[in-house]
Amino acid sequence: MDDQNSEQFYTNLPLSKVPLGEMLGRINLFANVPPDWHVVITDIIGSTQQVMGGRHQDVNLIATGSIVTVLNIAFGMQVTVPFFFGGDGATFIVPATLIDKVMDALSLYRINTQTNFNLQLRTGTVPVKQIYNEGHEIHIAKFKRSPAFSIPVVLGNGLNYAEKIIKGDDYLFSATPPKEDKLDLSGMQCRWDMIAPPENKEEIVTLLVVAQKGIQQSVAFKKVLEKMDELYGSPEKRQPISVAKLKLKTTFNRLGTEMRAKIGQVKWMQLLRNWLTSFYGYIYFSTKKGKTYLESLVEMSDTLVIDGKINTVISGSAKQRAALQQLLDEMETAGEILYGLHISGASIMSCYVRNLEDDHIHFVDGAEGGYTQAAKVLKAKLAK
Repeated sequence: MDDQNSEQFYTNLPLSKVPLGEMLGRINLFANVPPDWHVVITDIIGSTQQVMGGRHQDVNLIATGSIVTVLNIAFGMQVTVPFFFGGDGATFIVPATLIDKVMDALSLYRINTQTNFNLQLRTGTVPVKQIYNEGHEIHIAKFKRSPAFSIPVVLGNGLNYAEKIIKGDDYLFSATPPKEDKLDLSGMQCRWDMIAPPENKEEIVTLLVVAQKGIQQSVAFKKVLEKMDELYGSPEKRQPISVAKLKLKTTFNRLGTEMRAKIGQVKWMQLLRNWLTSFYGYIYFSTKKGKTYLESLVEMSDTLVIDGKINTVISGSAKQRAALQQLLDEMETAGEILYGLHISGASIMSCYVRNLEDDHIHFVDGAEGGYTQAAKVLKAKLAK
């Protein structure tokens, strides 16, 4: 595969339109990531303690910023890269042509995060070739979740292996200062208040599921996802975001936090302009175009990630969740899976908006650091 074809590997990957459960069982719909690509991982060190201390919104914002940093580089180079939001960080798979620019920008973003938020952002990369040489796999497919929204789906333990390396005590971070001195976080927004569950729903569930060693991921994941469909209905019915519950929160404090993440400081005249401009949102969302945007916002909310494990945020009743947990406990006892679960009364959302028409995506987590809290439970089980 030549450099240009390799660079466009994910862009050219066929879009799978079969149901997700069926897709997981059809390995012919998956392709191997080219060995000259790289896995990139970001995460906030000590995120659990930060979340427990009430900084879950800052943690989510910084995680979102790392995604925006990478996607803006990819957009500028006309390359599509798969990425996976994790609440306190993100995972990317990027071609060789982007890796130097991506790591340089993330190095600058890491410095900005430490300086302005006193949070340590870990950034690291592992070549896909190294992952393959160690006997691990990364099989990827592109799943069409809705007419306007597709997500990458990964089977294999390659990304988990890369995460263990980067989070290991002996991982060497680059000491080279970044070449760039200006971050591009254009499009990043964090202007929605905590979002209550949709009407007739009681709670928000954040769930992480991993297959046990020796268990085929596709079989275990299909079993869990089909049970969710049976109990909660289609993905649309368990969506934690609804138009009726969306409320803008454009306070000076919120806009200032967003500005510090973007440019490393608060510029008061620009902050005032942003605050005045934000009031246009109240008018815009009452127009036909604005209502269409809100409907597409719900559709393009990133509430399901499959990156070698299931990561999802759903809404429903306590009765539905208890029935789901019964299956999860049975599968865990049988040695098929391990899981972590967190229950909250709301979800939170941060956004990447290039334009209001068709180029935006919205990252969803359970309130109080849902993914981080679920990961804490899962890590305790893995440690045993």
